[in-house]
Order: sequence, then C-alpha cells, then structure tokens
Amino acid sequence: QVQLVESGGGLVQAGGSLRLSCAASGRTFSSYIMGWFRQAPGKEREFVAGISWSGESTRYADSVKGRFTISRDNAKNTVYLQMNSLKPEDTAVYYCAADAKFAILAISVTPGEYDYWGQGTQVTVSS
Repeated sequence: QVQLVESGGGLVQAGGSLRLSCAASGRTFSSYIMGWFRQAPGKEREFVAGISWSGESTRYADSVKGRFTISRDNAKNTVYLQMNSLKPEDTAVYYCAADAKFAILAISVTPGEYDYWGQGTQVTVSS
C-alpha cells in the first residue's frame, strides 16, 4: 500500500509561483511513474504532468508546458510540481498519483491508470 500526501497549495496572485510537494510512503516509490492531476469545480479531473521512475522522462499537458516543471527525489520519496506564471484558470485541487504497475514505461494521462492518490491540495490563483 502506498500513501501520498500533498502540500504546498495556497492562494497566489496571477503571475506568481507555487511549489507543490507529494511525499510518498513505501519502499518502491522509485519504481513508480508519478503524476500530477487537477480538478476544478464542475470539471473532470485532468492530467497536468507526469514523470518516469528515473526522472529522465516527463510529460505535460499543453496548458502548462513552459510554466510548470515536475521533478522527483527518490531518496526523499517525494515528487514536486513547480508552478510559475500562474493563471486564474490554474485554480483547482491538485492531486498527485502513482502508477504502480510493474515495468510500466509510458506516462499515462488517464486518471484511471493510476493506482494510488493523495487527498489533494487547493491552489487558488487570483486575478
């Protein structure tokens, strides 16, 4: 079983920055693909960014490319999402998720492909 705990959300003005963290329990964190998703009120959960187990491969939603950066520190069992140039439309609850399937290589954008989820952290961007 894997537990994921997000932190770092908050209220920020448009153009500002936040860094989200997701701390994971378990010894096999370094073998998981990790993803960040978000869900705004009345909308479906959407993919934001993902990172391979080694950190060498990343994938981003078009809406955040060039503004957000995903990274991980396997020694600390933590994945990060650096968010710059934030916009009001980035307002949402942000979730981290782990794809724990064995030997998976592709970073999925589909929420259903992820096995474990955190409780979420609210990000609010004011205009």
